[in-house]
Amino acid sequence: MNVAIDKSIDHQAHAERYGPSQEEEYRLVWRLQAGDVDAFERLFQRYSGRVYRQAMALLGNAAEAEEIVQDVFLTLYTKAGTFRGEAGLTTWLYRLTANASLSRLRWRRRHQEVAFQDYMPQFDNDGRHRVRPVIDWSSDLESDAIRAQVLCLLGQAIDALRPLDKAVVMLGELEGLANRRIGAILGLSESAVKSRRHRACLFLRGRLAATLGGNAK
Repeated sequence: MNVAIDKSIDHQAHAERYGPSQEEEYRLVWRLQAGDVDAFERLFQRYSGRVYRQAMALLGNAAEAEEIVQDVFLTLYTKAGTFRGEAGLTTWLYRLTANASLSRLRWRRRHQEVAFQDYMPQFDNDGRHRVRPVIDWSSDLESDAIRAQVLCLLGQAIDALRPLDKAVVMLGELEGLANRRIGAILGLSESAVKSRRHRACLFLRGRLAATLGGNAK
């Protein structure tokens, strides 16, 4: 009886803090913690698409993304009792997805290293930026064929990022998440996220410039 009262109090406090939408999330998880299979099915229907999209963005492989979905929701089912609602359910699911995907990306990277520094800005001994003539790609992108080629090259460049940097870029650019939210998902400070995003953008620009010629404006 005391346990039920405690949960009710926690539920009310959560509702007052987070509002109706997250209150419903919390209610479903609370039901899952009590062994309600229907609650698990509803959570799967609601969030599996998001988990798949995030895993697909990071891994670029449909079969692996589907496996990540299975792993994440198995973890949700077996470890629902560890969820306390401090960070929100979607943040928790994103974190599980990112961790599982990053493990696979790190395994890949051990088998295909990229010389990251080769594509970063270079400087002479006197501190001057060593660059090639700037080339404006914008006019070329008016061609569908060129645009498709550039997008393909950009995808390859993103895949060449370090796993954690790729996760930062994809969560920020694909999901549109703020740096603070990305940090909560990946276990990074907001300043670390900002630094990684900036460094990753420099790498991507350098990689594209090396492939297309010149430097992007």
